[in-house]
Amino acid sequence: MNTLQQHIKQKEFSKLYLLYGEEDYLKKRYKDSLQVAIISDDLTMNYSYFEGKNIDVIEVIEKAETLPFFNDRRLIIIENSDLFLVQNSLADRLNTLPKSTHIIFVEKKVDKRSKLYKQIKKNGTITELNELDNKKLKVFVASLLKKDNKKVTENTVSYLLDKTGTNMLYIQNEVEKLICYAYDRDLITKEDIDSVCTEQIEGKIFQMIDAIVVKNKDTALKLYYDLLELKEKPMSILFLLSRHFKILLQVKDLSKLGRDKYTIAGKVGVSPYFVGKYIGQSNKFSVDSLKDNLYLCNQAEEDVKTGRQNDQLGVELLIIQFSNN
Repeated sequence: MNTLQQHIKQKEFSKLYLLYGEEDYLKKRYKDSLQVAIISDDLTMNYSYFEGKNIDVIEVIEKAETLPFFNDRRLIIIENSDLFLVQNSLADRLNTLPKSTHIIFVEKKVDKRSKLYKQIKKNGTITELNELDNKKLKVFVASLLKKDNKKVTENTVSYLLDKTGTNMLYIQNEVEKLICYAYDRDLITKEDIDSVCTEQIEGKIFQMIDAIVVKNKDTALKLYYDLLELKEKPMSILFLLSRHFKILLQVKDLSKLGRDKYTIAGKVGVSPYFVGKYIGQSNKFSVDSLKDNLYLCNQAEEDVKTGRQNDQLGVELLIIQFSNN
C-alpha cells in the first residue's frame, strides 16, 4: 500500500497495476485514487472500463494500443475478469503497449503461476489487499467517526466490530448510520449501536455458541428464533453451526501447537480479528465434545434430507441437545 500511496503522491506511475484480495473497500479506494491521479476527470476519450469474465481481450488490446487524445495518458481498468485464472493472449501484448497507456487490474483471486501475473510482477506493481487486523480496523472506525467530529471509546469500537464483522464496506455503512442517528451528540455509545446497527449472522452464531457453552438453552434458542425472523433458513443456520464447530476444532489443534493468530487465520480461513474469540471458545470445549457436536450436526442434516425430521424443528432440537450435553 505504501508503494501505491507514493506513486499517487509523486505522480510517477507504473504502466501496469494489479490490485487483488478479499477487501473490496481497499481495492475500490486505491482503484479510484489511481484513476483520478492518472487521468483526473478525463473519463470519456482516454478511459475504458471492462468488467466480468466475458471480456473481449482483442478489444482490450485495441484500446490499449490507441494513443491518448489531448492527454498524456490513457487508462484502462479491468475488474473481476478472472484473466489471472485462465490462459489468454493478453500477457504477450503488454510489452508492446505505448508508454502513455496504463492498465489497472482489480481481482479477487489470482494464480501467481499465470503468465499474466508474472508479466505484471516483472513490469508493474502488484498489491494484495486483504482484511485488516484488529488494531487497524479500530483505527479505521475511529477515523470515519472523527471526520464527523464523533468520539468513541475503544470498548465501543470492539462492540461494533463484533456485530459488523470485518468487511470494511459494511463497517462504513454502519458507521454512517450511527453518525446520522447520534445527530448532534459527540459520543457514540453501545446503545446507539444496538439501536441502528444490523448484526451479521456470524455474530449471532458466536453468541449462540457462547450460550451453549454455559448450558443457557433459552438464550441459544432465542438467538435461533431471531435468525429465523431475519429470514435465515434453518439449514443455513445448521451449516454455520457445523462450520463453527469445525473451526473451533482446527483452532484448538493449531493453538496447542503454538501457532500465532495470523498463522491460524490463514490456515483456517477466518479473519485475524476473530481468532482470539475462536481460541477463547475452543478452550471451553474438549476435543471429544467438539467432535460429538460435529457428529450431531451431520446427523441432523441427514435426518432433514431424508425426511425423518422437519428442518426448523430439527435445528431447534439440535440446539437443545447441545445445551443439555
